[in-house]
Amino acid sequence: MGGQTIWEQIRSSLIQHYYQLFDNDRTQLDTMSIDASCLAWEGQQFQGKAAIAGKLSSLPFQKIQHSLMAQDHQPTPDSCIISMVVGQLTVDEDPIMRFHQMFLLKNINDAWVCTNAVFRLALHDFS
Repeated sequence: MGGQTIWEQIRSSLIQHYYQLFDNDRTQLDTMSIDASCLAWEGQQFQGKAAIAGKLSSLPFQKIQHSLMAQDHQPTPDSCIISMVVGQLTVDEDPIMRFHQMFLLKNINDAWVCTNAVFRLALHDFS
């Protein structure tokens, strides 16, 4: 991966893995969280591996495809990685929608997990 720092390598592979799981088998996303993880999904709050997995697996669509347009990542002072993703998604046969998602990634017992995530569709035009 050339001149990338370790946190740049980690964030890139973890974010790619997250969306690959989400698009192909979102029931497997629980492998990326822990019991203390939190998810804010369109303003609804979920805490814990089971609650997050339940929300994601109950989303009312059969297929989804994410297309990532931009990513920004930074290391935090406590050795975590904060990531912001902007992209587009297609659900079933619906029109393309834009979204924003933030992740806080942490190394726990030599495994990187998502401790916090916030998701919003970008449906509002504030201009």
